[in-house]
Amino acid sequence: MTNQIGFKSYCWSIGTTSYRTDKFNMNIEMQLALLKEFRKIPENKGKLWTGNNTFQTEYYEFLKNRGFVKGDAPRPDKDAREKTSGLRDIGLLDDERNITEAGEELIKIAQSKDFLPDNLLEIPKDSYLYLKQLLKTSNDVDGKNVRPFVVFLYVVSKVEYLTNDEFTYLLPLCVDKETTDKIIDCILSSRSSDLNCEDIVLSVLTGMENYQRALKMLQEEEVTEDLICTVGMNRKSARYDKPYYDLYRILKKIVFLNEEAALELYEATRKLTNSKVGGAWRRYFFRSNARSVIKREGLAVLNTVPILRTTTEEKFKEEFFKIMHLLKVKATLSDYFDLNRRYFKLTDIVLFEDNKVKLDVLPECYIENIAEHLLEIAFEKTEVLTENVELEEIHPCLAIDTEQLYQKLGRVLGKSVTDKEAARKVIKDERYARFNKLIDDKFDKDTLITLFGYFESRNDDEIRALVTDNADIPTIFEYILGIAWYVISDREGDVLDYMNLSLEADFLPKTHAGGGEADIVWKYEKSDWYPKHTLLIEATLADGSNQRRMEMEPVSRHLGDYCLRNPEDEAYCVFMTTFLHTNVISDFRARRYMEYYNTAGTEYITGMKILPIQTSELKTLLRFDVRYPQIYKMLDKAHNSSGAPKEWYENNIVRETGFYNGPKTMIYQKKREETIQ
Repeated sequence: MTNQIGFKSYCWSIGTTSYRTDKFNMNIEMQLALLKEFRKIPENKGKLWTGNNTFQTEYYEFLKNRGFVKGDAPRPDKDAREKTSGLRDIGLLDDERNITEAGEELIKIAQSKDFLPDNLLEIPKDSYLYLKQLLKTSNDVDGKNVRPFVVFLYVVSKVEYLTNDEFTYLLPLCVDKETTDKIIDCILSSRSSDLNCEDIVLSVLTGMENYQRALKMLQEEEVTEDLICTVGMNRKSARYDKPYYDLYRILKKIVFLNEEAALELYEATRKLTNSKVGGAWRRYFFRSNARSVIKREGLAVLNTVPILRTTTEEKFKEEFFKIMHLLKVKATLSDYFDLNRRYFKLTDIVLFEDNKVKLDVLPECYIENIAEHLLEIAFEKTEVLTENVELEEIHPCLAIDTEQLYQKLGRVLGKSVTDKEAARKVIKDERYARFNKLIDDKFDKDTLITLFGYFESRNDDEIRALVTDNADIPTIFEYILGIAWYVISDREGDVLDYMNLSLEADFLPKTHAGGGEADIVWKYEKSDWYPKHTLLIEATLADGSNQRRMEMEPVSRHLGDYCLRNPEDEAYCVFMTTFLHTNVISDFRARRYMEYYNTAGTEYITGMKILPIQTSELKTLLRFDVRYPQIYKMLDKAHNSSGAPKEWYENNIVRETGFYNGPKTMIYQKKREETIQ
């Protein structure tokens, strides 16, 4: 047998596919804090991590005791390594799993709960730190250093955006300057030709020495199971490729002997050890994946693919080789997509929307100004990965030229931008244009109503599928409530500021380890319909006795403290939940007459306006397009009415809400139109 051909890495990725987690930001922050606590245990100080399976197992058990992991991992030491390797890769931990200087800075930011931007790119503090870390992060790909995020920035600066397929299948193949330039040219060409991602992937693979040698071997030697395993170059073990020999043999019978072996081919694809690859083979060859259809129609069910039209054994072997490796590579790269996306999104400068991956407007201006210098660092390793340094300390080419940045921003948005305040204003306008488009595309009225129904039934999987998996359900509830109230308010008001939430660059919520304040604080200017006032919206998914214990005191405290701090401001609170406990209604109604004192007991206010509303009533208001002026009037009337808690809610909230299905809404809309005119 000819010499074996070894597998060689052909792509990069960040982190490990063995550790994919939702609530990504929160989990990173929590694990850093837990690892710091674990390292502070006296017997753990100075202990080596590398090669110490016992110590790694102890860390896993520590995480389990703290509730960070559940169940029993078959190999706890391996699980511990997987959970920490990504944080090591981006420099938050060192090789021995000690918190680095950069990691300490992230812990400090998370504990302060202050994520507001303090940088020229106007991204949150933690995102800015992630940006710097990813600019330093490098992979070793077959002995070559490559910085994935820097490569991405360079490529996207040349092609403007990447489609999801280009991001998934082409970007990770950029492991050196030559391949990167080739892929950029191919992407640009493909947008005005029939060239597709698969063609480009194959052109990169067939240019690699080991693939060329393997194809030559397949062409020249007698095809056996051993040969197929050799030219398969499986990265784990050659034995995993044994099922490909049956595929080769069956396809050859179909092509050259016209044997009725469609069902045999179908069954052979199911024996591939990688189920994702097996599924790809079936999609490639079969119009129907139903076994009964394949059995009935036979060869007629096969797609017209190149290998079935080959007339020579040489061409047949070439096509088989291409299919085998293309589908393997696509499966591997699709595994990396979600991982790379999660890490890139940590920076809050990358947008994944409308099947495109691109940069947010201000970071895009910054990158375009420095793009020609990015190749200076794209394929080299940094010595400051673990340090918390400024951009220019990573490399001088990354320094931000403020004047150039604002000039570029002004040209892109067609407005004059001369300083930070002007930049913030035009960015804010651009952000609201995108946020309103997000609502139009993703959170229309019907979707909001559906989501509130899912919150009521706690269908968490559907909620995550419709919104995001990077936030916990209570955070998503508050976020969706904020959007609903924005719609109710005719999209007036600075909702992105009013929602005390951390949002990703694409305006979807994310949860931090420390959590955030529960309040949405909405400012209303004086109108024909209501006086100038502030509305505090408190949201909870707690029900039953938990609701009483968790919400009665905080809600009144938040409103009371706000009123004490702002005595000149008229303010009230709406308490929003999926299920209202009667005693919670009773407590809030009693607050109309009670005094609320400051901590020192030296100042107080008399009476607070707190109105509880269930999502069932909010859904009705949304369904019939009731707007805030009507709701303000309804709530003000309800506040001043009387009655036992349960009856009060039924008469003043449920019944009044139901009345808006008709005349009241029409009268308001007519008056609203007259006011606008």
